Amino acid sequence: MSSNLALKLRTGTQKAHTAAENVGFMKCFLKGVVDKDCFAKFLGNLYFVYSELEAALASQQNNPVIGGMYFPELNRQAALETDMVFYYGSNWRNLIAPSNNGKKYIARIQQLSAYEPALLIGHAYTRYMGDLSGGQMLQKIAQSTLKLSGYEGTSFYNFDQIPDKKAFKDKYREALNAVPVDDTTADKIVAEANYAFSLNMQMAEELEGSLIKAIGQVLFNNLTRASNPGSTEATATN
Repeated sequence: MSSNLALKLRTGTQKAHTAAENVGFMKCFLKGVVDKDCFAKFLGNLYFVYSELEAALASQQNNPVIGGMYFPELNRQAALETDMVFYYGSNWRNLIAPSNNGKKYIARIQQLSAYEPALLIGHAYTRYMGDLSGGQMLQKIAQSTLKLSGYEGTSFYNFDQIPDKKAFKDKYREALNAVPVDDTTADKIVAEANYAFSLNMQMAEELEGSLIKAIGQVLFNNLTRASNPGSTEATATN
């Protein structure tokens, strides 16, 4: 049973990938305009999402369909906790909460874990492959713009258990192709990956009001006027 899932995910999410880069918050980010408070909120939302996703994947690691996609070396929760301490201090757990769209994202992961766990693959693919690809560029931008030293405040993007990211991505794609699903389920996983992109875009859009307050409406409009052809999309295919 060969679904060619890796290729289906790569080609089936290209439009969503480009659309995600054209959200105003991300367009500003890619052009080197990063507000520290907005970036902290961005990572805070991801903390809740990854905590839920990683708990769901761990609970399904013996599932014959998705067990082969459980790679604990990808886990981001602990790294995001380190970032939360950096931005909010030791009392961070009492200072952050998921946004409305963050809560929507979490609820979707919970729903899939309970009723359609195979579709969690779409969320894992969207997040982790993006983090290992374009996310590495975002880390460099954040480090430079916010004048961060080392990995302080950007531990999220540092995969210390994956020294060779390209080799790991090849391994991950091989694992995707070994997932025992038929074409119908594979197509549902691709559709879910596109929905994951949409949920991520909605979380980023929630930050635009705060970003505009920080940088001004005129600068925001200037930075977001032109459409981005998809600069990290090419990186994601490496």
